[in-house]
Amino acid sequence: MPLARTLGIRTDESTAERVVLSLDWAPHLCTAGGILHGGVIMALADSAGGACALLNLPVDATGTTTIESKTNFLGAVRGGTVTATATPLHRGRTTVVVETTITDANGRLVAKTTQTQMVLRATASIS
Repeated sequence: MPLARTLGIRTDESTAERVVLSLDWAPHLCTAGGILHGGVIMALADSAGGACALLNLPVDATGTTTIESKTNFLGAVRGGTVTATATPLHRGRTTVVVETTITDANGRLVAKTTQTQMVLRATASIS
């Protein structure tokens, strides 16, 4: 994912049951006061959730895309590494629902995201 690379997101684990991504705090990723920007945290969660959904697609699917995402922020990140852990809640024919927890370097819960990913399929072309 190009955005993940731009933000410096790393893959720590990647299975159908669990995707773990991490990101280091950096000044250019912050809002006022040195707090990691919420959009960066959401991008980390969306990347983990999308990867998890991709690993849980039905065999006839061609990809996935986020159609809904809800994030609750529970704490601020002022340094260290944040980690997103995504697990599937529902693996369906048309959607995959993923829950992602974001924790700081001390293991403290920073945010919780639930997202729905649409299952994409190739469309038939008309000649």
